[in-house]
Amino acid sequence: MPSPYRAIFDAPGTRAFSAAGFLGRLPLAMMGIGIVTMISQLTGRYGLAGALSATVALSAAVIGPQISRLVDRHGQRRVLRPATLVALCAVAGLLVAAKLELADWTLFLFAAGVGCVPSLGSMVRSRWVWVYQAEPRRLHTAYSFESVVDEVCFIFGPIVSIGLSTAWFPEAGPLLAGLFLAVGTFWLTGQRRTEPVPHPREHHSGGSALKSPGLQVLVLTFVATGAIFGAIDVVTVAFAEAEGHKSAASLVLAVYALGSCLAGVVFGLVRLRGPAARRWLLGVCAMAVSMIPLQLVGNLPFLAVALFVAGLSIAPTMVTTMALVEQHVPRAKLTEGMTWTSTGLAVGIALGSSASGWVIDAAGARSGYAVPGVAGIAAVAVAFLGYRRLKRPVPQRGGAYEHAAHSAAERPERIDGTAADPVA
Repeated sequence: MPSPYRAIFDAPGTRAFSAAGFLGRLPLAMMGIGIVTMISQLTGRYGLAGALSATVALSAAVIGPQISRLVDRHGQRRVLRPATLVALCAVAGLLVAAKLELADWTLFLFAAGVGCVPSLGSMVRSRWVWVYQAEPRRLHTAYSFESVVDEVCFIFGPIVSIGLSTAWFPEAGPLLAGLFLAVGTFWLTGQRRTEPVPHPREHHSGGSALKSPGLQVLVLTFVATGAIFGAIDVVTVAFAEAEGHKSAASLVLAVYALGSCLAGVVFGLVRLRGPAARRWLLGVCAMAVSMIPLQLVGNLPFLAVALFVAGLSIAPTMVTTMALVEQHVPRAKLTEGMTWTSTGLAVGIALGSSASGWVIDAAGARSGYAVPGVAGIAAVAVAFLGYRRLKRPVPQRGGAYEHAAHSAAERPERIDGTAADPVA
């Protein structure tokens, strides 16, 4: 690793919680596609498979922020373990119901329960904030590293899930995703010294973190951004099939994620200057502009190059978004705020997937790339309209910074690991 990345792991416990977060995030990339593969193999009903996958995504979009809100109030260990157990029971129920060919409504019931899967990415990022809240440079590098981890999950997760379900048995992909979730969550919540302390009830006045005007702009923009991602996934598969090389779609999409990976690595090494809001606006505009070559795509090699270039703007924009969430959301609601951005992406992915499928059926695979193009324009429009809100960072209301500093002074073991954690 380049030295800035090595430096973020100097603090005790950072390697362990990052590794646990990686395992716990793999289900995010494995579960949806694993359910599609399992149901399509067991029943041959692709419509049912897609509907169940969408149910999981939308359920997670609704439940995820509520879980994170509870985490901010009560701590990761007390909330994540029960939530994960509920999700694991739902996964087990879904596998059994699919195997026994039970009524469709039971499948949808269990799929909705899978939405209790906690947002491990937000939990890990909040730990980085807790460890490096006084060192913005290291925090920027940590955000970049986590963005790269996200992309690695989405490169290898679907490959592993699809491969196991097709080569071993249909339920293997979702089953392994559940195993990763259990190991990652319980490993992460067992690490107490890097766990952010819950904030007192008085710091949670004012309702949800989503009441922040700046966060509203970020979430709405991420809905449009998610539509880009969802549409590109569906249209690329359809385009590859139309070209007679459907199996190449996974490789082309991996190139898309690889571009984001490399950009994230480089971005973490850059010493930033200027306001984060301006960098974010430029990143959103770059994502929109990168959709233009997709409208001219004629073959798979050209598509791979175009998607690689498009991927270069993703990770830097995501990293900057996390920095803006930190500026515009009170520290007592930080985990919830980060999860709302994931919710925006999930909703956008569902919308983009549906819209692109409709366009493909009506006008063909190549025309489907108009959907991410329109979504990019929508993202830019929202970003420009809300830019003024992002230029005015909101003070960390409720004494969040003061509470964090006071907690750190009372529990130095969370930073240097020299004493036991007294919190049960």
